[in-house]
Amino acid sequence: MKVVVRILHPSLSLGLTGLLCDLLWSDPDKDVQGWGENDRGVSFTFGADVVSKFLNRHDLDLICRAHQVVEDGYEFFAKRQLVTLFSAPNYCGEFDNAGGMMSVDESLMCSFQILKPSE
Repeated sequence: MKVVVRILHPSLSLGLTGLLCDLLWSDPDKDVQGWGENDRGVSFTFGADVVSKFLNRHDLDLICRAHQVVEDGYEFFAKRQLVTLFSAPNYCGEFDNAGGMMSVDESLMCSFQILKPSE
């Protein structure tokens, strides 16, 4: 828990390396096994095997992440073990992407709402 408190502490700077940087900038990549270089120029990419190992190690079922444009507002990876959400439709006026929202009910069933880009 101390690590989480340190991450959320407002005096923390992001920097180009380290845990906070990697939580923000690392991306899934279907063509990578293990870890790879990230085209963003910072952090890493990771494969489906990394997702499975992480979930097994921490007794989790799903990773929900953001901070990456996906065309339909949400996108699954690693046999639906990871979902990327992006809630800003027509991001920066440059992408014709939808936005997505995920709801989780009491039985942990996930459902999605799509926000279509306006013209």
